Amino acid sequence: MEFRPCIDIHNGKVKQIVGGSLMDTGDQAQENFVAVKNAAFYAKLYRQHHIQGGHIILLNPQGSAYYEETRAQAMEALFAYPGGLQAGGGINPANAGEFLKAGASHVIVTSYVFQNGRVHYDRLQELVQVVGKKRLVLDLSCRKKGGEYYIVTDRWQQFTEEKIEAPLLDKLAGYADEFLIHAVDVEGKAQGIEQELVSLLGSWAKVPITYAGGIGSYEDLELLRKLGRDRLNFTVGSALDLFGGKLSFEKICSY
Repeated sequence: MEFRPCIDIHNGKVKQIVGGSLMDTGDQAQENFVAVKNAAFYAKLYRQHHIQGGHIILLNPQGSAYYEETRAQAMEALFAYPGGLQAGGGINPANAGEFLKAGASHVIVTSYVFQNGRVHYDRLQELVQVVGKKRLVLDLSCRKKGGEYYIVTDRWQQFTEEKIEAPLLDKLAGYADEFLIHAVDVEGKAQGIEQELVSLLGSWAKVPITYAGGIGSYEDLELLRKLGRDRLNFTVGSALDLFGGKLSFEKICSY
């Protein structure tokens, strides 16, 4: 179990938001924190602490008035920590190489491989051919519906028909080096982890998984360690003192 930091960029600024509030219309989101520092500042900080495997997420879609500003922030962060961070948000075969060339260790993909609510394995295979399995992370962020966790796409706004369960994870593991999974219903709320989801992921864990969502205390981290069988890496966002929260970045680094 290791700490994996994040740099979420929305409307050209590093932010922490409530995950379920993100909307393409008007580029709106409920904000927990808006940074004064730019994305490169956080990338350099993570580099100084030798923390690898963190992720940069572009939260504006291509076509947004803010996309180019958000993209520029992401590129500056990648330049500041070459090989240390992953990049996601609107990644496809046409632009993946740009992020890798800028310094991303991996690209993170969700929406491109989904169409009409299902995984399209031809698209997934195309990505593998372009970037290689060892440089591909699948974002399987999910929300609960009818008692089960379904993958959501398009900045977590659209439910798919794909459930987080062992057979699907087994199949997708053949295409990716890692999984990134935000528990969207608790993302940005710092009020506790999705215990059922964590238990499910910890019981599987055949490839590295980074879990994000709801961590608000050191007790949450110990519960994550227990339920996840010490197999899951984790991200702390809004609860971290770097982003206006109460949890010490220095202490979290010790994990």
